[in-house]
Amino acid sequence: MNAGMRELFTRHPSNPLLTADDWPTPVNVVFNPAAAEVDGETVLLARVEALTGISELTVARSSNGVDGWRIASEPLLAPANGIESERWGFEDARAVWIDELDRYAITCTAYGPAGPAVYLATTKDFLTVERRGIVINPEDKNAALLPERVDGKWILFHRPTTGFGIAHPGIALSRSPDLVSWSPPEMVLEPRDGAWWDSLRIGIGPPLLKTEHGWLLIYHGVKETVGGAIYRLGLALLDLEEPTRVLRRAPEWIFAPQAPYERQGDVGNAVFPCGVLHDTASGELRLYYGAADTSICLATARLDELLDALLRA
Repeated sequence: MNAGMRELFTRHPSNPLLTADDWPTPVNVVFNPAAAEVDGETVLLARVEALTGISELTVARSSNGVDGWRIASEPLLAPANGIESERWGFEDARAVWIDELDRYAITCTAYGPAGPAVYLATTKDFLTVERRGIVINPEDKNAALLPERVDGKWILFHRPTTGFGIAHPGIALSRSPDLVSWSPPEMVLEPRDGAWWDSLRIGIGPPLLKTEHGWLLIYHGVKETVGGAIYRLGLALLDLEEPTRVLRRAPEWIFAPQAPYERQGDVGNAVFPCGVLHDTASGELRLYYGAADTSICLATARLDELLDALLRA
């Protein structure tokens, strides 16, 4: 397969959309945003790393999702005084609208001395937020909820890094009746052995999308090379009724760091998506991703083309 076929996403010509230079206060980098649509606008919940090295989550809004961004003067989620589990900040949010709750569920990584943990908050407008706190204890990250219950239970995808007895962590899920107590993790997808592009570790990208063929999972995979780690994107399709069942997994990556802003930065050779928006009328997916842990970028694809690639796998 040639490079043109492999790259199923197309970079937006305005990339990078947001950088530290766009922020109202001095910061180091902005990257890895959750994405949502609120009142006809695109809302990004960006990870903003301060000059201290600690990250907060701040909202940026745009009428077209490309430019004219309005950046909130205060973070939506920042470490609270006296709470050890979030002392070192919040990172890499995902946001999904949940009809049953009539609000967005935000999952992110809270970082403290015990390590990274999965944190849950909810919001209707990204102006205020209801903190629900740690739902999966350290060490764990890369989490997102499904937008609806499966067999009466909430499903949380995440990546435990301890407790599996494996060297290379993968994607797991846990189940809950109430968004408070969670079952032990069940493995869904593991890194592939050897020279594969996703052989070191994997984790979810944005929240999964429900399709007629199954839950569409866009995930990041990492390979260690003599020049350092490379973060690329792949595809998998999970069963709607039993999402631990993998129906398809594409063998090849479908998006990789190629542009200079993806190859050079605080963490070079990295594309890391946390947000996706689906235009049901046109079938277009807008993927918002962090580039080289330094800026926020946009790439687009057609949902039917992603599904076709998977169904041929």
